[in-house]
Amino acid sequence: MLRVSELVNEDASLVSRRCWSDPGVYELEKRGVFGRSWLFLGHESQIRNPGDFVQAYMCETPVILARGEGGRVHASVNSCTHRGLPVCRADHGNTRRFVCPYHNWSYTVEGDLVTIPQESEVRNKPDKSRLGLKRVPRVESWRGLIFGCFDEAVEPLEQYLGDMRFYLDALLDRFPGGIEFMGAPHRWVLDANWKLPVENQLGDVNHGAFLHSAIIPREAQDTIEELGHSVVTRPGHGATFRLMPGDAPVDEVAWGLEGMGGIFGGAEVQDYLRDIQARARERVGDLRARMKGLTYGIYPNLSFLWSNTSFKVSHPRGPGKVEYWSWAVVPAEAPDPIKQILRTNYSSFFGPGGMLEQEDSEAWVQQFRGSNIDFADDRPYFYGLGLGEEGPHPELPGLVSVTANEFYARHFFARWRDDLQAVEGLS
Repeated sequence: MLRVSELVNEDASLVSRRCWSDPGVYELEKRGVFGRSWLFLGHESQIRNPGDFVQAYMCETPVILARGEGGRVHASVNSCTHRGLPVCRADHGNTRRFVCPYHNWSYTVEGDLVTIPQESEVRNKPDKSRLGLKRVPRVESWRGLIFGCFDEAVEPLEQYLGDMRFYLDALLDRFPGGIEFMGAPHRWVLDANWKLPVENQLGDVNHGAFLHSAIIPREAQDTIEELGHSVVTRPGHGATFRLMPGDAPVDEVAWGLEGMGGIFGGAEVQDYLRDIQARARERVGDLRARMKGLTYGIYPNLSFLWSNTSFKVSHPRGPGKVEYWSWAVVPAEAPDPIKQILRTNYSSFFGPGGMLEQEDSEAWVQQFRGSNIDFADDRPYFYGLGLGEEGPHPELPGLVSVTANEFYARHFFARWRDDLQAVEGLS
């Protein structure tokens, strides 16, 4: 019989291949991880007006994220309380009602049931107030990022994020109006496990010069090794970034200038990006103004790429399938022509057609196949690089080390193991 304690050893330096491939593990994940964690649903820029909605997922549960008539954000399970059909079939839009196509039961954007066409023909009228869509019991927003949780007793979102706010604000607070999500997400399905894209974006920045050698020069990897920091603020949350010298030229520090839009976007785009950097110190302080981020992760399945300005969610579709969602992000107050150009910082390399994302996706698929190899269960994956070398930093919150230290993954799997053990044996 499968025991979670046998999957990840005490210091999380050895991780069983079954963590990626076993259906029993996945069932525990659904309850222990996705049933109890804050999960990313969307950004407030996607639902600016009353009646605006987007679809989201919490694990495999479809959710409607909508702004109600009073301006409040609501999240409801997209399943009619009559026969279970989805009441919303558009990916995004604006509406006054969600209507089930089977019997035309209709619901407000807040999720309340308002119409049952058939009730006029019966004497015993159902209590519609008890038949609304199932609500996500906890929905909270921070800096425009909206999360939901099925566990009513979960800690507040800001407490859950903790010191990761320090690193997220290094970018988000640079822009006077914050960020906005530009367009609908790219979505694609891979024959892989949901955890590997998360791990990749949580701190694995040392594969670039190898897997992506046709695009990323060795000199870029040398810079990461020289200036890079890897941070774990809380197990499962992490950030990697380069801390640039105080006398570094503005073009080497400024966000966006190393992307395709910054390089080829012309003088207007480049001047805009330099101006943002010129004001960064007064907005985020000297230390964070010198941060040039790489990858961020929020437990369990939200990722953020700094240079390519993309938020990503790794939606599980079983132990061996993942639906990956990826949004392009731009400064909210940038002029529209500049936003269009800066979007190419993302689309040139990431998304299902991006040069780097295609190589990553292939690696994730191959890793899942490796996790299913017969007669290899006695060879767990090794996560011991840099074991015990992380420690506190005088200026940076969290545990800090070099980017080659795999402690970001060890801490993720230690938390993951604890979450599964918390529900192990429960019916």
